[in-house]
Amino acid sequence: MSNLSVQPADRSWTATKVVAVIVAIVSAGYMLPWAIAAVRDVPHWLVFWINLLLGWTIIGWIVALVMSLRTQRLIIS
Repeated sequence: MSNLSVQPADRSWTATKVVAVIVAIVSAGYMLPWAIAAVRDVPHWLVFWINLLLGWTIIGWIVALVMSLRTQRLIIS
C-alpha cells in the first residue's frame, strides 16, 4: 500500500496571506520617505523619484528620507 496523504487546500492560502502582509509592510516602509514628504508639503515628486529609483540602495533611501524631513520653505507675502 502507498502512504498517500491529502493536504487541506487552505494551508497554501495561509502562507500566501502571510507573505502578502509582509510584502505590504515592506512596500510601505520602502515608500515611507515619499509619504512623509507628501504629508509635510515638502516638494515631494523629487523625493518620490529618488525613492523609487534609488531607494533599493540604503543610501538612496536615506537621502530620500532626509529630503522629506528637511525644513519647509516659508513664503512671506
